[in-house]
Amino acid sequence: MNKRWLSLSIAVGLVFLLAVPGCTDFQTGVDAYNRGDYETALKKFLPLANQGDAAAQYFLGGMYAQGTGVPQDYTEAMKWHRVAADQGDANAQYNLGIMYDKGQGVPQDYIQAYMWTSLAAAQGDEDAVEGLEILGKKMSPDQIAQAQRLAREWTSKGK
Repeated sequence: MNKRWLSLSIAVGLVFLLAVPGCTDFQTGVDAYNRGDYETALKKFLPLANQGDAAAQYFLGGMYAQGTGVPQDYTEAMKWHRVAADQGDANAQYNLGIMYDKGQGVPQDYIQAYMWTSLAAAQGDEDAVEGLEILGKKMSPDQIAQAQRLAREWTSKGK
C-alpha cells in the first residue's frame, strides 16, 4: 500500500492541478509531500480539506493511514477518506474498501469493503478491480449481491 500512496501522490497532483480550487496551495502540498516535508503538506492540505476539497481529503486520509507526518490514526484516516469518497473520489473509495477489509478504523466488514471497492472499480481503478477478485473469495454470493445493491443505491443517490 505504501507504493500506491507515493505513486498516486504525483499523479493526483498533476491531475488535479487545474481542477482543484486553491490549486496553488494543493500543488504546494503535493510538492512538499513528495519531498518528505509532511509538515508543510499538512498545513496546505488541511484548510483545503476542511473546505471540502476531495483531493486534499484523500491525501489527509492517506497521511493518517500511513502515519506520514502525523500519528497513525485509522479513525482519522477513515473520516477523511469517507468525505472524499462521498464526493466520488475513486482513490478514497478504494482505500475505504481496504480499510473495511482489514478492519482499520472500523469493524471489519466485507460487504462495505466490496461496495466501496466496486465503486472505485467502476471508475476504472485497476487496483480496485483486482481487489474485488480478492474480496469475492472471502464472501458468499449473498454478501456480494448485498454489496452490489448498496453500491447501486449509493450511485443512484447522485453521489
